[in-house]
Amino acid sequence: MLLESLLAYLHLSALLAVVVFISSQAALCRPEWINAAAVKRLQRLDLIYLIAAMALLATGLARAWWGIKGNGWYWSQPLLHIKLTAYLVIGGLSLIPTLAFRRWARALPTLPEPAEVRRVRRWIMIEAHLLMLVPIAAVLLARGVGTR
Repeated sequence: MLLESLLAYLHLSALLAVVVFISSQAALCRPEWINAAAVKRLQRLDLIYLIAAMALLATGLARAWWGIKGNGWYWSQPLLHIKLTAYLVIGGLSLIPTLAFRRWARALPTLPEPAEVRRVRRWIMIEAHLLMLVPIAAVLLARGVGTR
């Protein structure tokens, strides 16, 4: 039971880290706030966001593997596949801001156009809103809703 609790804690902490760093990107990625320091900070936030996302995946896999319900139970559940699909879609969408931040950093001291900053922020917001599908699927899965 202690292992299950620790795995749940680590998984939840990783999710909260993902939320914090995607929110930080959304807050900072605004045309009126873009300067050289902000571009560098966005690139750093994006790296930390990637690390948090990988920790979320790793702790989720650890829960499935070493958790009480076991690997076989988790992988037979449609909600787990919904969670993973949403996670992978978000990961794919996150490439758009990542590549933009790298491009912006290489172009310094020239700053990106306001329209491009707004476009990248829109993608960050789409990611953030899609992220809300992951915890609802997790809660339903944990409560046995829609399980086999």
